Amino acid sequence: MSSDRSLSLAAEQIRRAQVDQRLRPSIAGFFDEATNTVSYVVHDPSTREAAIIDSVLDYEAAAGRTSHRSADRIIEYVTANDLKVTWLIETHAHADHISAAPYLQERLGGKLAIGREIIRVQEVFGKLFNAGTEFERDGSQFDVLFEDGETFRLGELEGIALHVPGHTPADMAFIIGDAAFVGDTIFMPDFGTARADFPGGDAGQLFRSIRRLLSLPEDTRLFLCHDYKAPGRDEYAWETTVGLQRKGNIHVRDGVTEEEFVKMRTERDRTLAMPNLIMPSVQVNIRGGRLPEPEDNGVSYIKIPVNAV
Repeated sequence: MSSDRSLSLAAEQIRRAQVDQRLRPSIAGFFDEATNTVSYVVHDPSTREAAIIDSVLDYEAAAGRTSHRSADRIIEYVTANDLKVTWLIETHAHADHISAAPYLQERLGGKLAIGREIIRVQEVFGKLFNAGTEFERDGSQFDVLFEDGETFRLGELEGIALHVPGHTPADMAFIIGDAAFVGDTIFMPDFGTARADFPGGDAGQLFRSIRRLLSLPEDTRLFLCHDYKAPGRDEYAWETTVGLQRKGNIHVRDGVTEEEFVKMRTERDRTLAMPNLIMPSVQVNIRGGRLPEPEDNGVSYIKIPVNAV
C-alpha cells in the first residue's frame, strides 16, 4: 500500500472515532521511571479486547537480574478490568529497556507483533552480537510482522500500522481509533524528538516520518513511549496531540525545514551517550523479548561486544 493511501486511511479512521465515541479506545499508561518508558493497555470498551504496547521487563544491570514488577502491574490491571489480551505490540526493538512480552503472553495470551523491518535490525545486530546460525533473522520470533498500512482489529475498534523509520529502520506507529501510539519518533513538545544515530537510523528519514504523523487530524491523540521531564517541567507527561506538536515541538514544529532538523539532530546526537541498557535490550528485543538460550550450565548470558560500537 502506498504511504499516501496508508495515511489517508488512518486519517479517515481517526475522524470516524472522533465523531463516534464507541470507536474510541480506553487507554491506561504505566510509567517505568527506571527507563523513562510508558507502556500502554489499550482496550475496546464494548468487547473488552485489549492490546499491550511496549511492555517493560525490569532488569538490574549490575546483577544481571530480571524481575516482573512492571509487567505484574499490567497483569493486575488486565485482570481487575476483565480484559482479554489479543495483541502484544512492540513499536520497535527498543534500546533502553527489555520487553516483557513473552512473560505477558504466557500469562495473558495474545499475538506478539512488530513491524516487518525488524528483519533488517536483526541482520545488523545479529552480526554485532555474533548470534550464530541458530538465531533466525527472519522475524519468526514474532507472531505478526506488520506492513505499512496494514489494518487490524481490536474488538470492534479499527487499527492501522504506519511505518515511521528514522530512529531505527523498523519503527512503527499504531493508530487505534482516534489514538496514535508513536513509539520513539517524537516526545513531548518541550522535549523534542528521538535520536537518529543508531545503526540504520537516519535524521532526514525521521523528520519525514514525524511530519507524516503530524499530517493526521490536529485533534489526534498522541501517546509517547518515553518522557524525561524537560527543564522547567516537574511532572512526567506522555499524552499530547498533533496540533500541540505542530504548534510547539521545539525540534519539528511547523516552519522547521528538513535541513534545519537534520543539522540540529546530527549535532545533538553527537553529544549523547549510548543508553545504559542498549546491549542487553537490543540483544533480547530482536529475539522478541526472549533471553538467549541457556548454555550447558543452564544460565543465559548477555554478550557485550568490546570496542565494536
